[in-house]
Amino acid sequence: MQAPTPIPVERLQFAMPPVHESVADERRHRKERLAGALRIFGRLGYEDGVSGHITARDPEYTDCFWVNPFGMAFKHITVGDLVLVNAEGQVVEGRHHVNQAAFTVHAQAHLARPDVVAVAHCHSLHGRALSTLGELLDPITQESCAFYENHALYDGYTGVVVDAEEGRMIASALGGHKAVILRNHGLLTVGDSVDAAAWWFISMERSCQVQLSARAAGRPVLIGHKQAVQTREQLGSDLVAWINYQSLWQDISRSEPDLLA
Repeated sequence: MQAPTPIPVERLQFAMPPVHESVADERRHRKERLAGALRIFGRLGYEDGVSGHITARDPEYTDCFWVNPFGMAFKHITVGDLVLVNAEGQVVEGRHHVNQAAFTVHAQAHLARPDVVAVAHCHSLHGRALSTLGELLDPITQESCAFYENHALYDGYTGVVVDAEEGRMIASALGGHKAVILRNHGLLTVGDSVDAAAWWFISMERSCQVQLSARAAGRPVLIGHKQAVQTREQLGSDLVAWINYQSLWQDISRSEPDLLA
């Protein structure tokens, strides 16, 4: 019996980031992904009262950003609930208030990084726990290597961020990295898409959990510098983050299609 003929690789499907035909299409796409990411964060328990935001830069008005409404549960947010604010946090489209203190951090990160489309910051449990140690992630797993020498520590805490100056200091600590640990506060991640920023936050939160668990059990063995760098180069791009995130998007968009309303 003859073995089945392999299907040519070019005929196999593999999702890649979409190319948009218009600004309106791209705006709609970013808003859909933002609403979906917020719902996923709600499922994962990252919401803590009114703390936490994900922001997405508007593709046309690049100094304006779509963001979740103040006080609205992540799990119930729809595309139509999202609010557009300018760099000063003033609402220019929408019907809800915005958490000004939280947006201060996002705005400065966006302003300092024109390459960044989305910023994610929540008070997740393990990110907060690791942040109290005032240290970075160690290269102890394949996933944590994606952050190796590509995340920073903002080594200061002065209370709730309410002024632009501290937001600029956090943005300065972030630099060109994909993430920053805010000491005694939590995690902040960025990406060239909503999907990438959301995936980095999820992966970083899990890496924090692994590091804390491993230390509680014993002394973790570090991955060597050369191997950690090599792994980061393989897994640490925003494209890889986007690809990793697609199964989460498929799940939330198919199980909760009302998010598109």
